[in-house]
Amino acid sequence: MARDDAGFLPLSDYAALGDGRAVALSGVDGGIDWWCVPNMDSPPLFDRLLIGQDALENGARAGHFTIAPQGDFTATRRYRPDSNVLETRFVTPSGIALLTESLNSGTAGRLPWAELARRVEVLEGEVTFDITLQLGHRAGSRSPYMACSGPYETFHVGSVLGLFLHGDGVRVTMREDDAIHATLSLAAGGREVLAIVAGANEPLVVPDLDQIDARINLSDREWRDWCAGIETGPQDRDFLLRQVLALKLLLYAPSGAIAAAATTSLPERIGGDKNYDYRFAWVRDAGYVITSFLRLGMMAEAKAALTWLLNQLCAHGARVCFALDGGVEEEMEEVPVPGYRGSRPVLSGNRAARQHQHGTYGDIFETVHDFVEAGGLIDGRSARTLSMLADDCADRWKEKDAGIWELPDQQHYTMSKISCWQALNRAVQLADAGHLPTTCRDRWSRERDRIADWIDARCWDEGIGAYVMHPGTTRLDAALILAVRFGFDRPERLRRTLDAIQARLGAGGHLHYRYTGMDREEGCFLACSFWMVEARALMGQHDAARVLMEGLRGRIDAAPGILPEMIDPDSGEWLGNMPQGLSHLAALQACLALQRV
Repeated sequence: MARDDAGFLPLSDYAALGDGRAVALSGVDGGIDWWCVPNMDSPPLFDRLLIGQDALENGARAGHFTIAPQGDFTATRRYRPDSNVLETRFVTPSGIALLTESLNSGTAGRLPWAELARRVEVLEGEVTFDITLQLGHRAGSRSPYMACSGPYETFHVGSVLGLFLHGDGVRVTMREDDAIHATLSLAAGGREVLAIVAGANEPLVVPDLDQIDARINLSDREWRDWCAGIETGPQDRDFLLRQVLALKLLLYAPSGAIAAAATTSLPERIGGDKNYDYRFAWVRDAGYVITSFLRLGMMAEAKAALTWLLNQLCAHGARVCFALDGGVEEEMEEVPVPGYRGSRPVLSGNRAARQHQHGTYGDIFETVHDFVEAGGLIDGRSARTLSMLADDCADRWKEKDAGIWELPDQQHYTMSKISCWQALNRAVQLADAGHLPTTCRDRWSRERDRIADWIDARCWDEGIGAYVMHPGTTRLDAALILAVRFGFDRPERLRRTLDAIQARLGAGGHLHYRYTGMDREEGCFLACSFWMVEARALMGQHDAARVLMEGLRGRIDAAPGILPEMIDPDSGEWLGNMPQGLSHLAALQACLALQRV
């Protein structure tokens, strides 16, 4: 399998492993190039994803853990059915081997340490593997070192203490302070388990390799048992479950938060500077996940995520996003590494929390509405917080905001106004059903109607036949597709808007740019295209929805099962952070909409 000259794989060649705290990206050539330890938002132990194969000017090396056959080989991979345990099948001139990988869990759920397990088996003939464990240097801010502690290989990277465990069949050929190089030769029927056990600022146990091996199958069984409790119809069950499994990887178990993605700074255009850290929990993404989980009968996950979300709102108000452990993180720093295929900057942190987005109101109230519709109850403190947020929305809807796309140009974005309408519409319904105090109910109703009138008077362009991005422009915004899901009561105008978005923002047959002008700056935003599937289905355009879904599936089905943020419509290249929660959510909701019709 060939990387490019700088040591980078196409993003579509990665699959993801996860344990409820962190996510590792495993390349098709046997290289784990991204793993933050112990948490998803910790500094990376393996960071070749953003550095490539060359050392930095300060001598710092890119971290990775690679197990690959010597010489030429081909590889195919798949997730085990209903599981996030990954299998890669290597075919070489001398034999066939299987690499099975898991970030393990235990019988009681998440382990109190990180456990990356990799089982190598030879199915036919003989295969010799090259093994490299290269510790990352955190862009030169840390100098890792390794040592033998009795029979164990230990390593230290800053606060991270880890163990590299393997059997006698692994022959170490070279040791360095920051790396181990080894080989492994197996004949048919032979197997070997290699593992990394790690934690930060904590003592470590030394698990037996047989126990680690057994936990690969245990983890697989846990995933399958979890999937068995998900309420799906028979139509497209495997595709639907794969989206849910990917979203589960982004669910940060210690707090209940849902990360937008597991990576930082993967570019929206190769060589471009639109590179962001998505290892935070956006209110929008959390809301969409909760709603989807409710529709699938996943009440425990939905309740945990909603509790986290309401706690953050009670403490901090209607912010755009929060840290995974809770609280507001507004700082951001540039990490001095080359970036994926030379795309800079590489960032740690995200300043989106400084922005105000009206869309947050709609996301919050839609989520709470869906929760009570599914039989849930809202506690008194949350009800008071929601009432205050409804009042805040009623006061602020006339202001400009950054919009769903977090733009520096503040405008009266049409989608933001529709989100305010959505919020107050749901607040009225919640008050009428007895879930919120009714003191301001009539005020919310009046402001809701004023917003709808304002949108119709200022945001519709009859010449284009669509709602425009904001008053005074002819630009279109694909986010307006969501107005169909939100129930904005202008069906004919929304139908015409969908047609205009398809005509002006569509590309490559089945993909869509976020808004006018983005064809010069980035790839097509995958979620927008799945939103279009859902909207067409909800509006009764079932044939159009199915044709679009088939085209999108043709774009992504060859990959193991995780999705990026964007796709280049011409080359098919994947772009942006991944696994991208919003893409998986949109695919899931599109699938559910097609099932309903």
